[in-house]
Amino acid sequence: MKHVTVLAGGVGGARFTRGLLAHLAVVAPKATVTVIANTGDDMWLDGLRICPDLDTVMYTLGGGINEEQGWGRPNETRRASAEIAAYGRGWSWFTLGDLDLATHIVRTDLLRSGSTLSEVTEFLCRRWQPGARLLPMSDQPVETHVCLVENIDNHAAGDYIHFEEWWVRYRARVAVTGFLQRGLAAAVAAPGVLAAITDADLVVLPPSNPVVSVGTILAVPGVRDALRGTAARVVGVSPIIGGAAVRGMADACLSTIGVATSAVGVGLHYGSRRSGGVLDAWLIDETDAAALPALAAAGIRSAAVPLWMTDLPTTTAMAAAALRLAVEG
Repeated sequence: MKHVTVLAGGVGGARFTRGLLAHLAVVAPKATVTVIANTGDDMWLDGLRICPDLDTVMYTLGGGINEEQGWGRPNETRRASAEIAAYGRGWSWFTLGDLDLATHIVRTDLLRSGSTLSEVTEFLCRRWQPGARLLPMSDQPVETHVCLVENIDNHAAGDYIHFEEWWVRYRARVAVTGFLQRGLAAAVAAPGVLAAITDADLVVLPPSNPVVSVGTILAVPGVRDALRGTAARVVGVSPIIGGAAVRGMADACLSTIGVATSAVGVGLHYGSRRSGGVLDAWLIDETDAAALPALAAAGIRSAAVPLWMTDLPTTTAMAAAALRLAVEG
């Protein structure tokens, strides 16, 4: 195995990739890993371009993540955000730490100087040395919004608000009718993205949100077709254990699009490549082993192992199981 590509969201994708790198360091030390990160959560805030998933992957793999919360930097202070709030600006529900602000300032400065997001990401990674090639899914801005069902605060029913406001401010507890990726029609896959999929020996869909993280990457023109056409095996790891999301509020996203919050539900949502989907294999938690026959009937080869990423050794073992499932079929 020489080339592995991961389509990742934030915390789950970042932590899985860290375990994957640890496993490959032992079994295939010359293997390269490319991470294609979701940028549908990106937004402008306080005049700065914020890329939550790109930064979470970069910090996690580079050893600069706040391990307790899974995002942001450790030992943060928020003096700058407090000063911005004193001027009546910013969002009280989305404060940026002072250390994290430095990344956003540098990114915004480079973008306004004419660099692409891919070029900026490469520049930022020179400091963090994540051990993997990190690519945004697209250099064109794509922002996910949700449509509200009813009035809330200063928003009216039918309004679209940024996904991060729904996710962070309202904890996904406000009913929405669907998701809209603004800018998607004009977006193209960033340089290297399609080649990373078509030239890979293995492609992994980690336990990231299947709707707004992996799903948004797959919606970039050309990505889904590349995944269906690659000679590489495609293996996914369930973000659902025992009928509940491992992290975050993925259940709210799944129910909004009519997909059951279950390992089999998400597996069938991705679908088998034999039937026009994107999966060759699907790794589920041992508590969901009863779903294996239904997945097999749908043409998705599956296995059940422990999927809780409680620490690096357990995550490394999970990554090893995903690779084993992919190559043994």
